[in-house]
Amino acid sequence: MRITKVTTKTGDDGKTSLADGKRVKKNHVIIDALGELDHLNSVIGWAEVASSSKKNSKDLKSIQQDIFNISGDISLPDGKSKLLKEERIFFLENQITVMSKNLPPLKEFILAGGSEFNARLHILRTTARNTERCLVSMQEDKGRNILHLKYLNRLSDYLFLLARAVGLSENLEEEHWELNK
Repeated sequence: MRITKVTTKTGDDGKTSLADGKRVKKNHVIIDALGELDHLNSVIGWAEVASSSKKNSKDLKSIQQDIFNISGDISLPDGKSKLLKEERIFFLENQITVMSKNLPPLKEFILAGGSEFNARLHILRTTARNTERCLVSMQEDKGRNILHLKYLNRLSDYLFLLARAVGLSENLEEEHWELNK
């Protein structure tokens, strides 16, 4: 499906169409999930533009493609669409393993921030968690692809470690939570 017209006026009654043409209310759990995925994709783009690393930019743009694939899968409610491939979870897991080896052990919760890109990665991480929760709610109601949940779960872990790795590469000292401060 390609977008040929942005203003269709078919949503003025509070309904929209899924990819198969089925009309649903705009507050339907599937539309809510698609909105959260769209938001996540936008935040990925916002974080990516602050990256000074070609590898990080390339990886984040690749992740944006994955989020579009998840959206495509969800927008076809029959469950037959399988745009997101399991190899993409393996990609995230591999990146997590590599980054984990190069990071000091985490002894306490860390405060988000440190640099523009680092702070954006933390906002992106929490956006991924919000999106994951939304998809959990949708799956409870509609029974969807578990691969999507696995991907989003790994993605937030990847983003947390990427923020730590970026901080390390920028010589930023991690600030830890101080109990009862």
